Amino acid sequence: MAEQRYQAVLAVVSGGETVKDTAARFGVSRQTLHAWLAKYEAGGIENLGDGSHRPRSCPHQMPAVVEVAVAELRRAHPAWGPRRLVHELGRDGLVPVALVPSESAVYRALVRLSLIDPGARRPRDRKWRRWERGRPMELWQMDVVGGFVLADGRTAKALTGIDDHSRYCVSAYLMLRESAQRVCDGLALAMRTYGVPEEILTDNGKVFTGRFNQPPVEVLFDRICRENGITHRLTQPRSPTTTTGKVERFHRALRAEFRTDRVFADLEAAQAELDAWVTEYNYRRPHQAIGMATPADRFLQAVPAPVTPLRRAEVSRPDPGRGDGYWVARRASRAGVVCVSWQQVCLGIAAAGRNIDVWVTDTVLQFFDGDQLLRTQTRDEAGEVRKKKSSVPGGQRRRKLQN
Repeated sequence: MAEQRYQAVLAVVSGGETVKDTAARFGVSRQTLHAWLAKYEAGGIENLGDGSHRPRSCPHQMPAVVEVAVAELRRAHPAWGPRRLVHELGRDGLVPVALVPSESAVYRALVRLSLIDPGARRPRDRKWRRWERGRPMELWQMDVVGGFVLADGRTAKALTGIDDHSRYCVSAYLMLRESAQRVCDGLALAMRTYGVPEEILTDNGKVFTGRFNQPPVEVLFDRICRENGITHRLTQPRSPTTTTGKVERFHRALRAEFRTDRVFADLEAAQAELDAWVTEYNYRRPHQAIGMATPADRFLQAVPAPVTPLRRAEVSRPDPGRGDGYWVARRASRAGVVCVSWQQVCLGIAAAGRNIDVWVTDTVLQFFDGDQLLRTQTRDEAGEVRKKKSSVPGGQRRRKLQN
């Protein structure tokens, strides 16, 4: 291409041809030929090659300082998406208000910096329809979630409760055993703190209802609801996402942000850290489903009296991130057994033949079926011992046994 341009320039400069005739012979416009002549005069034959087509300026390009702030926030909080990042940039004043980018600009920046995988985006299902109650304290969604491992080897569970309208967490009560008495203790604490709701929605667990027993009985939870004028509603069997979806989504945030894949010193320490995180969730963390408002913004509109957060002590919990572990994929056997790190864990017959994702840390194994946490198991040190022994040749092991 540069050689053709050079011949056209020589035809005009040395050959004495007119610009009109030369342009017609080479099949270009006169303006193009004049541009080639100007480039040749400015820089010679080297200047006749193709130059960069990059524009001199790009008014809509994200400033470097904003892109750096987006990257730092994303690395510090890998679970935050473009909407949350834009909200935090404007709320905390990390960048000037005039420079706060759009969500689409932040998404493109994350893709450009390889901080997000565009192929991992799930297509949004338009079939579902979001529903919520019209005001706070009209309905609470309550459930029990496990996976809190203590240093002494025991595992605790938590009674969780979410206000349906505001997503305000009204209960996060830890207990060692999922008994009817302990569950009702958590319910009583929530009602003493926030008041009595009109309705409570739970699943069909035995600690919540005895309507499906043979014969049907009234358990303590049902009795408390009846005596306080609360309508106790139950979900449809085997369909948690269609009715208690808000509290299930709260469990997902609890596992990812509070980090249940670690070992707590004791029940009191775990409860103190959980109370501090719930305070952060209610009063600081914006919620996308309610227009990036905090749950307290909605909940306190209908509760003018000051509300005491569910906490036993003020603690400062550092954010450990999610970089101290790794994911592995396993397929459960016909008996629901999964082998990870030389350790066999039985997940039950319901997990038989299913693909299981395992989050592995130095102390804890967490088994997920999709987004559902099936079990939290401490790492078995005996497994590491068996692994070391298996690397010793068989003859040496026999001689050791004979000795």
